[in-house]
Amino acid sequence: MPVQDLREWIGRIEEMGELTRIEGADPNLEIGGLTDLYQWDMENPALLFEKIKGHPESYRLISNVLTSLPRICLSLDLPTHLTRQEFVRTWRDRLKEFSPIAPRQVEDGPVLDNRQVDAEVDVTQFPAPFWHAEDGGNFLGTGNIVIMRDPETGWVNAGTYRVQVHDSKTLGIMISPGKHGRLIREKYWAKGEACPVAVSFGQDPLLLLLGGLEVDYGEDEFAVAGGIRNEALDVVAAPLTGLPVPATSEIVIEGEIPPDQFHQEGPFGEWTGYYASGERDMPIINVKSINWRNDPIVMGCLPGKPPNDNTYFRSPLRAAMLWNELERAGVPGVVGAWSHEAGGGRFLNVISIKQMYPGHAKQVGHATTAVHAGAYANRFVIVVDDDIDPTDTNEVLWALCTRTEVTDDIDIVKRMWSTSLDPMAYAGDEGPRYYNNRMIIDACRPFERLATFPPVARATQEHAAELRERWPDLFTADGKVRKDVRRASRNGE
Repeated sequence: MPVQDLREWIGRIEEMGELTRIEGADPNLEIGGLTDLYQWDMENPALLFEKIKGHPESYRLISNVLTSLPRICLSLDLPTHLTRQEFVRTWRDRLKEFSPIAPRQVEDGPVLDNRQVDAEVDVTQFPAPFWHAEDGGNFLGTGNIVIMRDPETGWVNAGTYRVQVHDSKTLGIMISPGKHGRLIREKYWAKGEACPVAVSFGQDPLLLLLGGLEVDYGEDEFAVAGGIRNEALDVVAAPLTGLPVPATSEIVIEGEIPPDQFHQEGPFGEWTGYYASGERDMPIINVKSINWRNDPIVMGCLPGKPPNDNTYFRSPLRAAMLWNELERAGVPGVVGAWSHEAGGGRFLNVISIKQMYPGHAKQVGHATTAVHAGAYANRFVIVVDDDIDPTDTNEVLWALCTRTEVTDDIDIVKRMWSTSLDPMAYAGDEGPRYYNNRMIIDACRPFERLATFPPVARATQEHAAELRERWPDLFTADGKVRKDVRRASRNGE
């Protein structure tokens, strides 16, 4: 059964033992600091902050949302016991099979329980933490979705872009070049018009997952969510803008992004692990309306040194997307993929292949830097043989150390699409830092030496399976060594 809203999701993860409730935390560095500490290791519980200092007792905030694979699986309506490789294969198969289901317009929903308009508007009533010590202010939008409609085609886009609180009626919004929300905004500005916008600050985590990924240009994230859920997502028309918003959202603000008003925004500790973008003039949202549920819950998605809540979910999802996009581009032989957590699910991508012809590995590497899922803020692509598990860092580094000829197997590609959040991005002749360079590493055995390359000195999978069957007391059900065994006998003896 797919999750219907954030509240059901919270109930489900609490049943799974994956939720910790915290009372009385201060939004000034305590909520962010505690969340940060919980992100020093992945697979820790989500945090539900209650009775937050300085806010109504019933107003809550959830963070550390998508830092465990079982919680990611739950959000995508997948079995919650999958391993990394199983997840990538399962998710890519789901992507191949699903068809978008358009959202269902309904007349009413809990998000319309309460409303403020015009002079009444006060966004500061909701907990917007000062997340990191060097941030430039309080950020309400970290786990949000920003909803816009293309003025030419009517396409509705729902993306995740950071939102800072400037005052009770003004928010700042930062959207990197090339992102769909920015392209839509520019169309309004080109006509001298403000861009209508709605922002949800708490919703089914599935929408956060989709808002942070490369859904194809022109494709409605709400329809994609419907296809994944196998049922339409209920939306209501936001009262001011008419934009479709999830009927069960916790908080939705409405307003406009004017073409001629800017405000200092940032810095903010970002997914790259740095305060990389500094303080700059950025567009604002003039907030005209707020709609919210009774006892609302803000969703916080704290970026920082990877892996973090803003990036951990990207690793398996982007890996599956890369694999599928390589296949769609006509690249054969891919047997595995991983977007490494240390690279924020973007900077470091590993592709495993069954080599089929000379130059195959180089083809895969270069294609990975160019397909949609690998084009933005990619820096390293490592191509490995099919005997290497791309999710296992030690195996990948072993292949890198023993199968790469550094004079022939490393290519550099320059002036690729990046972001000012990348601390190593650079500018063109002038302007902001939006370019980066890429390294493509062929860590496969040389194709011409496949038959003569030294064999690997390790038990084969077949032999390992035989040994586990003969000595079952020594191994767990998933084949790992049992560390508590002090004596064992051969099976049946």
